[in-house]
Amino acid sequence: MAANSVMEGTQTSVGEGAAGEGIIEVRNLDFSYGDTQVLFDISFNIPKNAVTAIIGPSGCGKSTFLRVLNRMNDLVGPTTESGEVLLNGKNVYDADIEPVRLRREIGMVFQQPNPFPKSIYDNVSFGPRAHGITDRRQLEEIVERSMRRAALWDEVKDRLHKNALSLSGGQQQRLCIARAIAVEPEVILMDEPASALDPIATSRIEDLIKELKERYTVVIVTHNMQQAARVGDYTAFFLNGYLIEIDRTEKIFSNPADDRTRDYIQGRFG
Repeated sequence: MAANSVMEGTQTSVGEGAAGEGIIEVRNLDFSYGDTQVLFDISFNIPKNAVTAIIGPSGCGKSTFLRVLNRMNDLVGPTTESGEVLLNGKNVYDADIEPVRLRREIGMVFQQPNPFPKSIYDNVSFGPRAHGITDRRQLEEIVERSMRRAALWDEVKDRLHKNALSLSGGQQQRLCIARAIAVEPEVILMDEPASALDPIATSRIEDLIKELKERYTVVIVTHNMQQAARVGDYTAFFLNGYLIEIDRTEKIFSNPADDRTRDYIQGRFG
């Protein structure tokens, strides 16, 4: 299919490998910033304890979709949505859902490492303290456990009270992951988490993602198709605000059901 006809037909292909219940279930989701609709009729399940990678060209709605899941878009101005985003069967947009509590259940790691200008220890303990944990021994246990899970403890355990901004870029990103998991979320969202890192740091982040799925559900947006192939159990292809196809990652990259997916993966557009 030629690049100038990539939106001929918008039917979503959901492969057999992507069927079944998910920890997050998205149903007929439309989303707009002001008068501009960005997402159109998105429906698919995000399975528990797996990595779901979201790929697609710039401006296709990947990052917007990610921020819909934990209502980060609420912070950027007037938005409207319809449809449902269900976390364990409960719509996160119901009136009785408190966004701050929701973001405890669905944490987020951003493209650029963004540690607070505080100590390493204070960064990781920030969330638990904000949720009312004050016992020093409990906080120390949380900090160590979170940093071990983020594969950072052994590198910084002797300088926990140094400024987090003194860490390398890769260490800062792993610190942000430790900060996210310190409040024990069910889901971790990652928006291009390695795009600002060198290849060695990127490899460490990818290895960490594979480890994290044993305890958490991970959804990662990436512009790097090789990265999606390396870390994703499932891959979803977005185009111009539509979900075109989702399936097992190996199926998406070896035998996609939609010509638009094949053309994008083969570099014919995007």
